[in-house]
Amino acid sequence: MSNYQLREAIVDILVRIEQDSGYSHLLIDHELKSRKINPKDEGLLTEVVYGTMQRKITLDFYLEDFLNPKKKLEPWVRMLLRMSVYQSVFLDKIPDHAIIHEAVEIAKRKGHKGISSLVNGVLRSLQRQGVRDTSKITNTSTKISIETSHPEWLVKRWLSMYGETITREMCEANLGRKPMSIRVQPLRGTRDETIKRLKELGMDVIASDFSSQGIVIKEGNVLKTSLFSEGFVTVQDQSSMLVGEVMNLKPGLQVLDACSAPGGKVTHIAEKMEDQGVIHAYDLHAKKAKLLNKKASELNLTIIDAKQADARDLHQMYEKETFDRILVDAPCSGLGVIRGKPDIKYNKQEKDIERLADIQLEIMESVAPLLKKDGQLIYSTCTVDKEENEGVVEAFLKKHTDYNVDYQLFDQLPSNVANSPGHTELGLQLFPQTFQTDGFFLTRLIKSK
Repeated sequence: MSNYQLREAIVDILVRIEQDSGYSHLLIDHELKSRKINPKDEGLLTEVVYGTMQRKITLDFYLEDFLNPKKKLEPWVRMLLRMSVYQSVFLDKIPDHAIIHEAVEIAKRKGHKGISSLVNGVLRSLQRQGVRDTSKITNTSTKISIETSHPEWLVKRWLSMYGETITREMCEANLGRKPMSIRVQPLRGTRDETIKRLKELGMDVIASDFSSQGIVIKEGNVLKTSLFSEGFVTVQDQSSMLVGEVMNLKPGLQVLDACSAPGGKVTHIAEKMEDQGVIHAYDLHAKKAKLLNKKASELNLTIIDAKQADARDLHQMYEKETFDRILVDAPCSGLGVIRGKPDIKYNKQEKDIERLADIQLEIMESVAPLLKKDGQLIYSTCTVDKEENEGVVEAFLKKHTDYNVDYQLFDQLPSNVANSPGHTELGLQLFPQTFQTDGFFLTRLIKSK
């Protein structure tokens, strides 16, 4: 594949992500496979797609001075300009003359002479004059929004919740990439053995502080190893591993996972139970439930029974006080995983968060009667929004006086995690910048009567 073809592929992916609200990580994976991208080009494609999406608002701010606001650009032309400016400003590997030349050639192939002239003129003007200075922006939310490419409504929301320091740190962290982490299947091998094997393969890895099964991959591709393909390890973010670590699991329990896909947490639970007991796992979509059973099989786990159901209907399917443990890993806005899915920050609105908080509370209320006395209910999300996290827990506790926050949860966490900035009376909020994990919320409730 030539340089032009590679960059055309990048433009196509970017347009599809924006127009179809497609998930960037899925589209990139599909393109890498379907277009047979050369392995040496995979890194550049991924870097430019993610980088352009992550910094879209900043790139538009830079381009504003060089475009006629009255002239409507086709989506692919705007993406070509954004992509070119991203490479010029944020990447050191490619000289400006090569970036401009390739952009103009793509414009000729995809458009006409007028478009190629526009692309050439804009990029050469920007090269001569440089990008706009953001230091003159005086409004805090506008400045953070443009400098870190987060919609201003979202920045304002986080400023009201967390203040300027945490908000800026979180937005800046969302521009980077976090290291991959994996979880060892302990019924098939130990963490020490796995670390040794990965190091022998030339990978740079360290043990995770979050879980006795966790390993952080600092350098290397674990997905291309037999350890991954044969089910000795599975990919899971460190923050997500905390769920299995704080459920006080043992063999023989009856467990309900109300919102189970894609399956990282439920398979961890099965491992903690030494594959003894029963786990009823549900997802709203039958296809995802099927994939979950497949994942369990790949990890050689037999106690997971995954089916399709709306978690809000589960109270109709089981007797009261059926389960020892219940996990509600609730459907959420995903604002804690922006680093891996940068398109999320552009596709969400405040009304989405309000709607999701209502659904989350409905799920909690549906499963609440199903927990045994002295049983534990874990509530978690991969978002950093208080309305979905502390707000949902607070609303639930007001209606359900038989439930209380179990503060012993914090004693079971690593001390640096338990005492991190997001520790509240209602649970633990992890920010993406604190430990280079996903943004994640977790609490444990005990049913007292």
